[in-house]
Amino acid sequence: MSGQVVVAWDDALTHYDFGPGHPLAPVRVALTMALAAELGVLSEPSVTMVSPSPATDAELETVHDDDYVAAVRRAGRTLEPDPRFGLGTSDDPVFEGMHEASALVAGATLAAARAIWPGPGGVETTAAVEAAGRPVHAASIAGGLHHAMRRAASGFCVYNDPAIAIRWLLAAGAERVAYVDTDVHHGDGVQAAFYDDPRVLTISLHEHPATLFPGTGLPGETGSGAGEGYAVNVALPAGTGDAGWLRAFDAVVPPLLRAFRPEVLVSQHGCDSHRLDPLAHLELTVDGQRRAQLMLHDLAHELCEGRWLLTGGGGYALVQVVPRTWTHLLAIAAGAPVEPGMETPAAWRELARSLTGETAPAVMTDGASANYVSFSSGMDPGDPVDRAIMRTRTAVFASHGLLAHP
Repeated sequence: MSGQVVVAWDDALTHYDFGPGHPLAPVRVALTMALAAELGVLSEPSVTMVSPSPATDAELETVHDDDYVAAVRRAGRTLEPDPRFGLGTSDDPVFEGMHEASALVAGATLAAARAIWPGPGGVETTAAVEAAGRPVHAASIAGGLHHAMRRAASGFCVYNDPAIAIRWLLAAGAERVAYVDTDVHHGDGVQAAFYDDPRVLTISLHEHPATLFPGTGLPGETGSGAGEGYAVNVALPAGTGDAGWLRAFDAVVPPLLRAFRPEVLVSQHGCDSHRLDPLAHLELTVDGQRRAQLMLHDLAHELCEGRWLLTGGGGYALVQVVPRTWTHLLAIAAGAPVEPGMETPAAWRELARSLTGETAPAVMTDGASANYVSFSSGMDPGDPVDRAIMRTRTAVFASHGLLAHP
């Protein structure tokens, strides 16, 4: 299936920059957009580029406290740390214009949300989309800052753009929103924002918190009050590769989404689960990440009439992984998937070398099959991935009328 995709982008999004030596270097986003452009993805007839506006204070304050927003603005002017709000740490150093840059990232993801939701405030009914006659996807590739909390920056994240966008969708009339987080780190900030809200199903697949920041995301974190059973965590052992990760995804995500019946699918595509990522310990390939993107795309069409909001996220192999994985993501959303064996353009490889000094990959694949065996074939009690799957299914499946055992 194909679908028209709205891509929220402005070069100013690269101003979200914690400074030299910080892992979250904006060059990774710039190289992604350059690769997508060189491969013709952004010039596909199905792609509409929109220039976002910064989120307003009122929009930010649907998720963040007003004194936190004021502290971010102040820190970006004075360049003085404010430890009360997590500003000025090694993860989240203050930088000039911090509020403006962070608000623009949130604004880009809000623009994507508005592109996939019909009615007042949305753009799905615009003439261009109606003429295309296809479902709408929307991308905020600079977004996915899923660790930011109500009153604190955390894990390279200042404002929680996915949570802000979901809050907007709920206010605009969406009754059920599913959020699927494929970042190697637990999507703790989004989970926290909706922990007691049964209108939002949050699913995070991540490295086990015993071995990775932020130290949360065990299967027993299932929500509270009316939201019990609507927070879902798959904590995978370090060393998990494509086959195990995709088996876990397939065992948890599709059945829960089908039971929940979301009107909108929001997904965060941090690609720090890759085997080359310097900050984590999973062993996925670009090919495995691409397979998950295709699965989410299909689920959006099956369950949400194509309404799919996709964001970037983590990913610190700045040249070797991030641009290829996210270009695949944009191409899938555009209905024009890039063949894994395609060569990367020489002009893009030269750009990557000039900006980073690295030799960029020559092809869009890691040469992996990205195959897996479905969990429905039976559980292996001796396999640590299968045990992780069962812990999650046991924790939440009954809340959705599903059986934990395959």
